[in-house]
Amino acid sequence: MGGRINTIMQTCYFAISGILPREEATAHIKKSIEKTYGKRGPEIVRRNCEVVDQAIAHLHEVSVPKAPSATRMRPPLVAEQAPDFVQKVTAVMLAGKGDLLPVSAFPVDGTWPVGTAKWEKRNLALEIPVWDEKVCIQCNQCALVCPHAAIRAKVYSESALSHAPATFKSTLFKGGDRGQQFTIQVAPEDCTGCNLCVNVCPAKDRTNPKHKAINMAPQAPLRDAERANYTFFLDLPEVNRADMTRLDHKSSQFLEPLFEYSGACAGCGETPYLKLLTQLFGDRLLVANATGCSSIYGGNLPTTPYTTNRDGRGPAWSNSLFEDNAEFGFGFRLALDAHVGAARGLLQRLASSVGDRLAEELLAAEQETERGLAAQRERVALLKSMLGTISSPEAKRLEALADYLVKKSVWLVGGDGWAYDIGFGGLDHVLANRRNINVLVLDTEVYSNTGGQQSKSTPLGASAKFAAAGKPVGKKDLGLLANMYGHVYVARVAIGAKMAQTAQAFLEAEAYPGPSLIIAYSHCIAHGYDMAQGMAQQKLAVSTGVWPLYRFDPRRLVKGEPPLHLDYGPPKGSVAEYMRNESRFRMVERADPARFKRFLEDSQAAAERRYAVYQQLSEVKVPAFDGAGGQVASARPVEEERK
Repeated sequence: MGGRINTIMQTCYFAISGILPREEATAHIKKSIEKTYGKRGPEIVRRNCEVVDQAIAHLHEVSVPKAPSATRMRPPLVAEQAPDFVQKVTAVMLAGKGDLLPVSAFPVDGTWPVGTAKWEKRNLALEIPVWDEKVCIQCNQCALVCPHAAIRAKVYSESALSHAPATFKSTLFKGGDRGQQFTIQVAPEDCTGCNLCVNVCPAKDRTNPKHKAINMAPQAPLRDAERANYTFFLDLPEVNRADMTRLDHKSSQFLEPLFEYSGACAGCGETPYLKLLTQLFGDRLLVANATGCSSIYGGNLPTTPYTTNRDGRGPAWSNSLFEDNAEFGFGFRLALDAHVGAARGLLQRLASSVGDRLAEELLAAEQETERGLAAQRERVALLKSMLGTISSPEAKRLEALADYLVKKSVWLVGGDGWAYDIGFGGLDHVLANRRNINVLVLDTEVYSNTGGQQSKSTPLGASAKFAAAGKPVGKKDLGLLANMYGHVYVARVAIGAKMAQTAQAFLEAEAYPGPSLIIAYSHCIAHGYDMAQGMAQQKLAVSTGVWPLYRFDPRRLVKGEPPLHLDYGPPKGSVAEYMRNESRFRMVERADPARFKRFLEDSQAAAERRYAVYQQLSEVKVPAFDGAGGQVASARPVEEERK
């Protein structure tokens, strides 16, 4: 049952109250369990009924003393080191007393302090991961898939260990400069115990294959020591982004996540993508977030998981509705471009005052690399210091706009309910334009946040609200629709199937000078299986052809290559193997086996047909357009063009 106690409490209530005879009450409870969970299979029913029997067996009276005898006091809700706002506002809300706060306690402009989720130590996990540095191969996969940024990797100088706690673990880093140390560290009070890190870990002890580089152990005995270790770990120097010559799924995990400790479900399939997004672009990121799961765990009070780095930079985040988030984020881009244009115009007019060379460098700066961005920030700092000495309205205006001379990254984020359904019209409008805007669709294939209704992303045969007998039509191909424009970068990714391809798609999308769309497979509790197996199920979805992986990059046309590149091979195995892992499909099988059999056959045929279509498109040049609106490629096969 995990942390759920409703069945236990109901059983105990009837056993103690005597409203019904104990045996009769127990029989009614078990009958209710069978009615409620019968569609999920006999094993779920058996487990719940066993909870009822165990509750009765362990029911006993507790004597209440006449006076308090406890020697420990309840710890404060937030640490003493927390900021003043967290102490006076957040802590009151965490205590359930938010209605007592006066209006004057809140920010007058509607903004909310970031980086507050780290003060909400929930201690949810009964077990937490324990790192074995002797077995670890330093692949960083555990950190990459962690939904809550509760397990992290760092590389640092050996001298930094001089004041390390006695239980702090480290080992020699296998790459880079000699003498550097490597550590995987867990945040014991922020971990949710989802087990994704353990299941994804590829490193095994040869003498004991069941023992990995990451293994679960009871949290309580480890909590105090690991809390001290994690505090020390956070104080270790962060990697200098400008020194990173290559960014990929592995090296990205040495970058500080600016999305951490969210209230998303344990094992969430969406949040690893958001965490990666902030690691790659977070210090210059603007996010327009559609209403849905990602807006609830992303900006729900009283704590906020988005945070800033040590320089005070981090994502700017705002939430809009289902129906207009694309237009809302498009407004970010338009406003940003207006500010950039104004700043560049003012700089050109003030070039003689600030120095022609500095002005020229600012206007022509390379900002496609971390080193280039760091250099531009140094120039902007120099510019602002010089503008402070000039007493003119234009100088003051440029000083206020100078930070816009550093490249920003605009992302529209939301779920499939937004992108495929309610907000599709707006999304289509944004993609049809040529503005440099990025879209991340966290595709759970169902309206997760509002109770599991079907969306146009829900696959054929899946049971959901409004599709209890199984969805009779297939999933809408949002990526293929976007491909047809010819000028949109499109990628479908699944972090559990191909981590390198996921990171590559993020980097390519952000670097693409036009609209880009990433559709990310996101496993969800609404799918009806153990979330600890989420990454394995993602891999199965790709190998069976249920979820295709590809990248459609119009820039390949310039090189004489087809824009569509498949990142997965011909379907292997049976789609039935994938579907039978999830109760959203099994429920249909229990209710109507014949209908389910037809769904299996149709889903298998659809996977094979989909691959055939994509393979054909990946071998043929499709019409695309250059920046001036002219056609730059024919539809002739590549080999014919080469001849």
